[in-house]
Amino acid sequence: MNEFWQGRQVLVSGAGGFIGSHLVEALLRKGAKVRAFVRYTSRGDLGLLKLLDPADLAQLEIVAGDLRDEHAVQRAVKGCDLVFHLGALISIPYSYVHPAEVAAVNFLGTLNVLMACREQGVGRLVHTSTSEVYGTARQTPINESHVLQAQSPYSASKIGADKLVESFIAAYSLPAVTVRPFNTFGPRQSARAVIPTIITQALARDEIQLGNLSTTRDFTFVSDTVNGFLCAAETPGVEGGVFNLGTGEEISIGDLAQRIIARVGRKVRVVEDRRRVRPEASEVLRLVSDNSLAVQRLGWKPTVTFDEGLERTIEWMRGNLDRYKVGVYEF
Repeated sequence: MNEFWQGRQVLVSGAGGFIGSHLVEALLRKGAKVRAFVRYTSRGDLGLLKLLDPADLAQLEIVAGDLRDEHAVQRAVKGCDLVFHLGALISIPYSYVHPAEVAAVNFLGTLNVLMACREQGVGRLVHTSTSEVYGTARQTPINESHVLQAQSPYSASKIGADKLVESFIAAYSLPAVTVRPFNTFGPRQSARAVIPTIITQALARDEIQLGNLSTTRDFTFVSDTVNGFLCAAETPGVEGGVFNLGTGEEISIGDLAQRIIARVGRKVRVVEDRRRVRPEASEVLRLVSDNSLAVQRLGWKPTVTFDEGLERTIEWMRGNLDRYKVGVYEF
């Protein structure tokens, strides 16, 4: 649907993040005019956008600010027909230490985006949720009607943000769609996430330090997640919908580590690092998606197999190992 995107003015909040940078890249390739909202730093840090091809980067309109600043968000949204809201503080361990900051950025930041989209007459907002809002699965696979369980300050902040979106749809008929990615992985991802943590240690060390090895997750390659965002923006008549973006397959962290070790081709042992274990009641033990609604309503489905995605990710991280502090617990 490249014609859909040709010349269309689009805002991406959280553009400097992992999924955000891949989404920006995809939008540019489709011919959209992209405004990238990044968090201001005195270093002028563009986050992962700096890894884009220089020709792509030259096409971007960069706007620096803070989601908690309603005026900055209003200026960023002005003139945009579509808004992808990915900006958030996403680290669960960080949310244990700084719950107030996480709540402010994720909840009030989303409120500012919603108000700006309403006041500026945005054609559609695509809001980013997370599978963490479900907590430990009460039934599997998890569909969009599964109960929401706040097992960390991060998940609570995202549940609140999701409910704000729901309220603006009901109260103001805001044309918004919520996508709920499960665990996305791929090139550029930070070692805060489990797959890069395993890969970087397997490449450079004789020991991999991990938290709970028995928890299970549903991993989706980043290009598939991005395609889910694009489908949520393009598909007519899905306003008000919430859509899981996952594969429907789960793997334990212990089995994941062994699969990666086999592909890296080094003898590496796995040990438990207590610093990486969540508080017992906060640990999400099992996540596996029911993606049938996204398949039926958005025409979306994952196309990159888990093993193919791992190979691509390992190859990229092997060539970019110097970007990582291998073995350092980054929360």
